[in-house]
Amino acid sequence: MNIVLDNSQYKVVDTKEKITIADSFVVRQNKIGGGNGEAKLYIGNDNHDIRSFFGGSGFSITCFLIKEDLLKYLEETKSEYLKPEQPYVNKDILPQLWEQRKSKIENLPEKIEFEVFEQTQITGPRIYVKSNDLAYNLIRELSLPNITYISVIKLIDDRGKLNYYFRLFADYFGEVEHPYLIDREIEKIEEKEVNLIEKTQLIKARIGQGEYRKKLLEFCPFCPLTLVSDDRLLIASHIKPWAHSNDFEKTDPKNGFMLTPTFDYMFDRGFLSFTDDKKTILSPFLSNMTYSKIGISDNKTIPHLPIEGREEYLNYHRKEILKK
Repeated sequence: MNIVLDNSQYKVVDTKEKITIADSFVVRQNKIGGGNGEAKLYIGNDNHDIRSFFGGSGFSITCFLIKEDLLKYLEETKSEYLKPEQPYVNKDILPQLWEQRKSKIENLPEKIEFEVFEQTQITGPRIYVKSNDLAYNLIRELSLPNITYISVIKLIDDRGKLNYYFRLFADYFGEVEHPYLIDREIEKIEEKEVNLIEKTQLIKARIGQGEYRKKLLEFCPFCPLTLVSDDRLLIASHIKPWAHSNDFEKTDPKNGFMLTPTFDYMFDRGFLSFTDDKKTILSPFLSNMTYSKIGISDNKTIPHLPIEGREEYLNYHRKEILKK
């Protein structure tokens, strides 16, 4: 798989899918517990897979962040900065920090390079890394503990040099969207001057139920990837997310697929999308090993995928949801 970043083409070698950011790593202003935070980042236990990905003992690697990713991450976490779900020590100043950090990122170059090196003085099975560079310190500054994770893609550039592409994501304890956004959307529906039946259908569509699911099953009575047709095992997945859809799109059966749970999760979180000619698009932020275990490959034709009438929704999904 090849990807283009900052007008440069890279070959994807492998992916470290998830490094969770602990409270001990973030800067003091972001902390939930006590202390000032530690600059070292735990990347995993010492084993063959970690060494194969990052390098032998004492490794030093060339890394980079992309400004557009950082701005997108800030948008993903804006609700947590403004309406925190976690008991941050400095929760009152988080909205101000969000504004300051956004301005700071906007003044950075498109590609922000840094070096990371292993903390060899720390003995034991756990591997830690550290850096003194601006971009690494920016990760500590932006990250909110527990809900932030880092994915790292190991790349080879057109000169044959290894690069490590770091990107921050947010996961609200298993949910893509912040609870406040979901609650606020439902409140807006409750405030609408429409009849109770319409309100109920809009809210039920949020969880893939009601008339939305019924109509979608008529169009898609099975998962197009697995061909499973037992509706107890199928999830009504919105293509354009419910929270970003207008009232028509929320209940439009053309704004959805019936998918089995694994593929619903992948599609919902942007690890999987589709072209208008029914081919799969896989995100580089899951590893080839994971895709192999799931039994899915990139650019694979899905002949039973219902595309007609879904082109605009899929275009939105590829642009805004797919992790690329």
